[in-house]
Amino acid sequence: MDFEPKWIAWETTRRCNLKCVHCRSSSELEVNGHPDFSLDEAQRVLDDIHSYADPVIVLSGGEPLLRDDIFDIATYGTGLGLRMCMATNGTLVNQEVCKGIKDSGVKMVSLSLDGASAAIHDDFRNQPGAFDGTMDAIKLFNEHGIPFLINSSFTKRNQKEAPKIYELVKGLGATAWYLFMIVPTGRGEEIMEELIPESEYEDMLNWHYDMEKGESDMLVRPTCAPQYYRIVLQRAKEEGKKFQRRNLKFSTGGSKGCLAGQLICLIDVDGNVLPCSYFPKAAGNIREQSFQDIWENSKLFLELRDFKSYKGTCGRCEYVNVCGGCRARAYAMSGDYLAQEPFCSYQPK
Repeated sequence: MDFEPKWIAWETTRRCNLKCVHCRSSSELEVNGHPDFSLDEAQRVLDDIHSYADPVIVLSGGEPLLRDDIFDIATYGTGLGLRMCMATNGTLVNQEVCKGIKDSGVKMVSLSLDGASAAIHDDFRNQPGAFDGTMDAIKLFNEHGIPFLINSSFTKRNQKEAPKIYELVKGLGATAWYLFMIVPTGRGEEIMEELIPESEYEDMLNWHYDMEKGESDMLVRPTCAPQYYRIVLQRAKEEGKKFQRRNLKFSTGGSKGCLAGQLICLIDVDGNVLPCSYFPKAAGNIREQSFQDIWENSKLFLELRDFKSYKGTCGRCEYVNVCGGCRARAYAMSGDYLAQEPFCSYQPK
């Protein structure tokens, strides 16, 4: 496997107008101690990354639309030839924002839907009107021809909504639907009791497998659920045929489960480079080192790429190269990022 950065999420601000129950960064409207970086620094970071690699850059947050200069950042990255994308909660999208997205060259926007109704989505997002705001954003994106994908995060409070959300998303014109099995970091630590139990985890992933086999119009993919890639191989073998998966040029592909520190990473608002959005341990800081130095030489990233060093059932598993277990979940639940995946019931042969 070539460990080349393909996809970088960038926390452009920790400020957010929502207060979602599972937020990895515990974002709020006013965040003390984590100020936004300047446009000059943003340009320097993009130059640094571009001098080494050509990844997709996802302008994320917090809520990136709270930055007055977010489209200046996007325009600069587009000018370098980088594929710039954006992750927003959708509630601040209007005609002016759509113009900014188009003019700055943003190629794809991700939105979140955590329920097929306002009651469930708004409860998850801790904000009345959040569902209507997202639906209004989708309407505007369709009017302006802006490609978008939908992310849906699941806990026990909304897991039965998965089929309903899938059907809703299919009718909205989305390019893709990503089912997220949440990792308890940030505010997610406060809802540990809501994590989907191991006994029901694989049922949900098997439902996704059956759904994905019949889906031809929209890319669908579980995220933060690396054991799905083991299930795909097992089920396809049982059925005696190869499972064909569609790809999206703005994603990292679909051949492996956990990609943290292997093909993806997160740069947080303070300049820390983390293995993924849900892995609160820094491999280095781009204010002190080049991105290339961090990517190629950090002890954390090198350990994550050494599958033989994984412990427990993951270390013994014949599917470690296609799954790997969620390293962020292992870290969150045990404090050891090389430990076995806490929500996998498979016993290696």
